[in-house]
Amino acid sequence: MGGLSVHGYLVLALCMANPRVNLEQNVGGLHCVAVSDVGMRRASNQDSLAVSLADSTANWQSHGHLMLVCDGMGAHAAGELASKMATDAIPHSYRKRPAESPSEALIAAVRSANESIYTKGQNTIDFQGMGTTCSCLVLLPCGALAAHVGDSRIYRLRGEKLEQLTFDHSLVWEMAREGQATEEEVPAYVPKNVITRSLGPHPTVAVDIEGPFPLANGDRYLLCSDGLTGPLKPELVAMVLSALPLADVAQTLVDLANLLGGPDNITVVVAEVVKVSQLGTMEQSQSRTMPTYSRPSNNSRSGGDSWLDALMQVITFGHWKGQKCAKIGKQKVGLQGKAPYRRHAAIADSTSIETLTDIVRQLEDLEDQRRWKFDWSEIHADRHKAHQAIAKGDHPTAVVYYSSAVRRLMKALRDSPPPDRPSDSTIDLG
Repeated sequence: MGGLSVHGYLVLALCMANPRVNLEQNVGGLHCVAVSDVGMRRASNQDSLAVSLADSTANWQSHGHLMLVCDGMGAHAAGELASKMATDAIPHSYRKRPAESPSEALIAAVRSANESIYTKGQNTIDFQGMGTTCSCLVLLPCGALAAHVGDSRIYRLRGEKLEQLTFDHSLVWEMAREGQATEEEVPAYVPKNVITRSLGPHPTVAVDIEGPFPLANGDRYLLCSDGLTGPLKPELVAMVLSALPLADVAQTLVDLANLLGGPDNITVVVAEVVKVSQLGTMEQSQSRTMPTYSRPSNNSRSGGDSWLDALMQVITFGHWKGQKCAKIGKQKVGLQGKAPYRRHAAIADSTSIETLTDIVRQLEDLEDQRRWKFDWSEIHADRHKAHQAIAKGDHPTAVVYYSSAVRRLMKALRDSPPPDRPSDSTIDLG
């Protein structure tokens, strides 16, 4: 891992020497965790993420904390490049505009990234038509602000409600909106993976702005690519996000998506507002990058679809020495956009927990069927504790233990030597 100071903020490049890296950051009332995974069916990871956190009260008041997730599209190298260009450029471009309001600076940064990606695609034949989704979240004194292009998503968990703060720029969602219907009512023959807006294919792009939404203690925000929301229903995401310690949320969601097929790259960034009054104080700040395993060089699936390969990730921690923006705190900021677009219950009860119960049951069924060579005792113990919690009516605790069983199994699979590693672990919930 190497560090490079660029225009006042630190860039940490986590490259192929660390093929899979979890990020955890605590700073001034904010706790942030991120995980990106190649998934079960892809040979490379075209997702990218960035986390750019202010390092002083003045910088917090000016342009706050920035997080973003991008999901690249195009041929192998093109999609990777498009998403990486966006996550590299947007934090820097956003923070070099201290005289502009956060919404103005964020829109300008996203549009600037679009221009760069478009130009690169036009100038290089191999990259023509490349693009990327882009979902940005900025936490500010006046609230949470989202800028969005594509079908990656931003959610807010508050209390017992998970709210989707972004509109999917997809054919299914656009047809649903035009037809005054829900996406479930759109005919099944309409492809769900066609997006209607992205960075890169065109010289200009429309950027959705949502918010700012007032912050509250305990708010949790989730940014994710569609590799998560494709396999996992929102209610399952909400239950995990609500019940687990934040340090376990991102990895659990990624592992569940992989167990349910993992058809795409999966990227998850979760952030919790621990205490609003401490945001911007920069007290007791710390960060950890935690490599979870080293991939053996001969680890691959037939046909080259190695689900343990990973993309070079660039994680950006903002340390910007900009000027305080007088507009924040003095200017009345009106709510923009139409969010939330969807609301989901985040309650663990006897009905909602059935999916997790079925997943863990099928995991244990695989023990005899596949003869996997690792210790199942802790997985059995977690399941037993979950059953005890359910018997007492304590379903949130059952979610914690079921999720622990999922993480234990997936870690054991990743750590298994290639000859012993199963080629597929898809759980069938049909």
